[in-house]
Amino acid sequence: MHYLLKLFPEITIKSRSVRRHMTRCLAGNVRIILRRLDEGISVKDTWDALHVTLPEALPETLTREMEERLTRIPGIHEVLAIREVPFSDLTDIADRVVPLWQRAIAGRRFRVSAKRRGEHDFSSEHIERLVGRRLLEASPDARVDLTRPEVDVAVEVVHQRLRLIQARWPGLGGYPLGLQGQALTLISGGFDSPVAAWRMMRRGIKTHFLFFNLGGPAHEAGVREVTHHLWQRYGSSHRVNFLSVPFEGVVAEILRSVPDGLMGVVLKRMMVRAAGRIAQRERIPALVTGDAIAQVSSQTLTNLALIDAASELPILRPLLTEDKQDIIAQARRLDTARFAETMPEYCGVISRRPHTSARARDVEQAEAGFDFAVLEAAIGAAETTRSDRLMEHRHTPGEVPTVDSPQALAQFGDASVIDIRTPAEREASPLRLPDVPRLEIPFYELQDRAPGLPDDRCYLLYCDQGVMSRMQALHLHDRGLTHFGVYRAT
Repeated sequence: MHYLLKLFPEITIKSRSVRRHMTRCLAGNVRIILRRLDEGISVKDTWDALHVTLPEALPETLTREMEERLTRIPGIHEVLAIREVPFSDLTDIADRVVPLWQRAIAGRRFRVSAKRRGEHDFSSEHIERLVGRRLLEASPDARVDLTRPEVDVAVEVVHQRLRLIQARWPGLGGYPLGLQGQALTLISGGFDSPVAAWRMMRRGIKTHFLFFNLGGPAHEAGVREVTHHLWQRYGSSHRVNFLSVPFEGVVAEILRSVPDGLMGVVLKRMMVRAAGRIAQRERIPALVTGDAIAQVSSQTLTNLALIDAASELPILRPLLTEDKQDIIAQARRLDTARFAETMPEYCGVISRRPHTSARARDVEQAEAGFDFAVLEAAIGAAETTRSDRLMEHRHTPGEVPTVDSPQALAQFGDASVIDIRTPAEREASPLRLPDVPRLEIPFYELQDRAPGLPDDRCYLLYCDQGVMSRMQALHLHDRGLTHFGVYRAT
């Protein structure tokens, strides 16, 4: 079996030397990915396309897997499954082409597009007219439409061989990965940041991943999964790094020292400060975020400018003008939405009354009281995992006691409920549980304060959705504090 990989059209308009360099880079990426399936797969680069040849004994399951992988490699515009055969004359060409396309054009509008290379006693137009007439005879309910066809019947003649296209699939497009340098994407596991990372990868940028951990091992495990999914499907020709920074202490310091309305902007500024330091250490020249204008209060133009001012590196935002629903739709196509739908919102310092147009002077004054030693400690504690090892030490969530109604809580026995929401969240929606002991410990303080609580009773954690409380309880169980559970009111 042979496959023809058509180049992304933007590659074909480059200068001869640049096009040659891009084609060779793409061929190298394809070899790396396919030879993991079988060392006998051959990849040859030519001026117009790449040619992939499979060993004759390759199992069908591996052939299907190879076809899927080819459609996900940046730089490929279209994947064609082809068979090349000799031909004797123009009539022979029509005899071979018509049976392959007869069913595909039935009841539909079609046109024939012929390409020819070499010396022949007929032209491309001759091929198109004869094949088109023969197809109409074979499928009388079809009709020719040269401007808006539903089916484009492609016929290629290369010297004395006819290239028969047996199947075709759209490719990913874009540029070969690794060709446009490196970037560091801030990834949270929500809808936006994986889509932003994918867009950078599609444009040929080797994309590393930076995660700010606010929820312990369970939170990190979820983000590792979506990162591994992205890398394995779209970027596995290059190994990249996943860096995890413990940021609970930074959040706690922000809530201690920063006025309510500025918390969101200051959190983002601390993140890009940390990201910039780590990127420079790794010799990565740019940062990437999933910001979109006006999606949240920190993403107004005024606040984005304040966030940028905290970074020494350029911040790229490939989703800046996208609508949320379009981003979610893209996440579903990439199959990253399923991760986002089970991921809690951990931007835990969203202000109750956030400033949409914060002033630089106010932000500087707010940060004057911030203990930057906390940020330095977080940067120093960053851990790096290579992309091909992300799933080697998978965190397996255990079971935690869960109570899902006030009635069940009354029967639970000796238990207290800990409201782990932020002060603003608690004030906006108070938790009312008469006759049940209740503590208020925001999630960013819980891991430090939990060991000091008496262990002769059970503590049930509460948050609005029940996801953050479960992750925090799992985090405590990992530390041996098994007398913590979850209260999830329905």
